[in-house]
Amino acid sequence: MKKLTHYKHTLRACYISYMSHAVVNNFISLLFVMFYTQYGISFQKLGLLATINFVVQLCMDLLIANIGDRVGYRPLVILSHLLMCVGLLMLPVLPGVFADPYIGLVLAILLYATGGGIIEVLISPIVEACPTDQKSGNMSLLHSFYCWGHVLMVLISTAFFALFGIGSWKTLSCLWALVPLCNVLYFSIVPIGRLTEEGQGHSIGTLFKNKLFWLFFFLMLAAGASEMGMSQWSSAFAETGLKVTKSVGDLLGPCLFAILMGSSRVIYAKLSKYIALKTYLLCSCLLCIITYLIAVFARIPVLALMGCACTGFAVGIMWPGTLSLSSAAIPMGGTAMFAFLALAGDVGCALAPGYIGILSGLFGDRLDMGILCAILFPIVMVLGVLILMRRKGIAHE
Repeated sequence: MKKLTHYKHTLRACYISYMSHAVVNNFISLLFVMFYTQYGISFQKLGLLATINFVVQLCMDLLIANIGDRVGYRPLVILSHLLMCVGLLMLPVLPGVFADPYIGLVLAILLYATGGGIIEVLISPIVEACPTDQKSGNMSLLHSFYCWGHVLMVLISTAFFALFGIGSWKTLSCLWALVPLCNVLYFSIVPIGRLTEEGQGHSIGTLFKNKLFWLFFFLMLAAGASEMGMSQWSSAFAETGLKVTKSVGDLLGPCLFAILMGSSRVIYAKLSKYIALKTYLLCSCLLCIITYLIAVFARIPVLALMGCACTGFAVGIMWPGTLSLSSAAIPMGGTAMFAFLALAGDVGCALAPGYIGILSGLFGDRLDMGILCAILFPIVMVLGVLILMRRKGIAHE
């Protein structure tokens, strides 16, 4: 097979990877009601599937931190796509193999979550290693494709179920498996650079002694928490505030949130030549505080919902922007640094929804008060970015 030489193909393969990651992370959530009725699986057990997915990806963050640079990017990223493909293919098969269908679902998730965890760690350094001028813009555009993948998956799946019925979900799962499978072929022929030469990147011990690394670590945690805290509760805002059905709530809440988050990343990618990343990031963090306040204190339900949705635009640059700044500030961080920063972001994503839920309960199940307490996360982002702005010598400024 003829090898491609231009790094534009590498970027395109990475974009498809993030769309694949969005599919495997979110497709199963559309099937919860069907699993409840067809297999008799409780909603409590179904909710644990997302936790299993998250825990597996956290484990992969730690594993890739240790072996990523030694094994190499290409074999690992090809393996990740194969695992995602097989996981989606097994999703409709394995529940019928076991007496308890839940075991089959868990095994399928273990497969594609392992692949997704590898993707989350490796794709960002692959993009950062591409010899391009606008690295922060490319990183922002990369992460926008996760948003577009999520939105397209919801819209296409909804249309597919409307045409062929929810009973056709097994066919659709197999069709979605074609996306990572095709990218296996693409990644086998594109050029892939490295952030550091083998053995030259910082060891984990050296990385942990770097105070700047820990600043980026907590910035990533706050970025993940700022994003997921509002994203996970936006549907509930739509349902309780506007009194709409869950289907409409999902479209007005998480779907609109994802569209605006992706738009923010695309806008920065286009304007990265003219706007300093730190400035854009600081403005986004301040906007996030404002949108949180609008969501909490607006007495008009539609305005409160817009506050939720516009938070998507505000948080869009937080995750990719922090990654770009960390790579510029710690150029020898290597794959280990990206792995631990992905771990930090995932921890933030996992903690924030529960944090909001617990605090809402303490205030008498007032969701608005839980979200008000979550304003702590964008405030931490603002403080961290201000510290970075005082430092000299960091590229992508």
